Amino acid sequence: MLDLHTIGLVVNPIAGMGGRVGLKGTDGLVDRARILGAEPMALGRAIEALRPLADRNLRFLTAAGEMGETALRAAGITRCSIVYHPSKPSTARDTREACLKCITEGIDLLLFCGGDGTARDVADAVDQTVPVLGIPAGVKMFSSVFAVDPGAVEAAIPEDAPLRCIEAEVIDVDEEAYRANEFRTVLHAVVRTLAAPGLVQVSKQVFEEVDEERARAAIGAFIADAMLPGILYVLGPGTTTAAVTLHLGLQGTLLGFDAVLDGRLAGSDLDERGILTLLDSVGEARLVLSVIGAQGFVIGRGTQVCTPAVLRRIGLEHLVLLGTPGKLAMTPTLHVDTGDPELDDAFGPHLQVVTGYGTAQRKPRAIRTRFTDPEVTFGKNRM
Repeated sequence: MLDLHTIGLVVNPIAGMGGRVGLKGTDGLVDRARILGAEPMALGRAIEALRPLADRNLRFLTAAGEMGETALRAAGITRCSIVYHPSKPSTARDTREACLKCITEGIDLLLFCGGDGTARDVADAVDQTVPVLGIPAGVKMFSSVFAVDPGAVEAAIPEDAPLRCIEAEVIDVDEEAYRANEFRTVLHAVVRTLAAPGLVQVSKQVFEEVDEERARAAIGAFIADAMLPGILYVLGPGTTTAAVTLHLGLQGTLLGFDAVLDGRLAGSDLDERGILTLLDSVGEARLVLSVIGAQGFVIGRGTQVCTPAVLRRIGLEHLVLLGTPGKLAMTPTLHVDTGDPELDDAFGPHLQVVTGYGTAQRKPRAIRTRFTDPEVTFGKNRM
């Protein structure tokens, strides 16, 4: 147990930019993401996480500009010191150096904003010297060091109480293989994170048993057989949704978004713009997503293409969730992190998940009271 006094903050300004434009990651593709119309999102996610901490008796150490200082000031936090000045544009080396500088100056917790790539750089610098906690802002976040959403950060950090820590896995995802429809991971490091069940996510679990394969096949057959003519079906990533296209005899994208209309592939590996364009051409649509094993995420991990605009256009009432019985047995609650707190709240307290041919389970959705402060705006404490 540790007493909390000082927090280090490191923000990866480009984290998550590849999500909405369908790049399945941002490493090495920042320029391409910008050409496709991507906009930075890490700053907004960091501000959302930091605002509830503004009234806490905490001191922050951070890097200058977009790597931390900007978010702290926008969140109304004034007790902060700049301990590192990054290059422009900042690099992975800056992330590691900023972490090391924070540790040298003395911190009790390293808070970082990014995805699995950022977590990897943080782990390389921190090892197990101080606990770390991630503000989720990347495309892929399968490591068990991330808060379930930015709003969970404040609840995960105890107030006037010692920190309780556990060991956590940092998962390294091969982005090139990921973009080529192959999910390949290795354990990159073991670090310490906060012991906060329901607030800090667990690692993604992969289920390969024969019974799971049979269950996926039954789910795929049921969804394919239930498809109605004239309705566009947008299928999210994963082996469970891939069972639908397999049953239809179509070549889908294992880790991207595809669309099926009247038994034919209407779009493959779609980005947000591609999905919205297809939706403009049809009268009605369904969104078919699978639950991430053990983590319980429905939206927010590898599904950034499915933006709030896409969700509102299709309608939450037309969301179809898939999950095998084995996967759901390891998943006590479901999580939704659309990036829009109001839209998150529009999901009901329970979500129905198709688990076989004509069978389904109702699973509870994690619901927390969110911090809201309309008086805090970017760069100022008050309008």
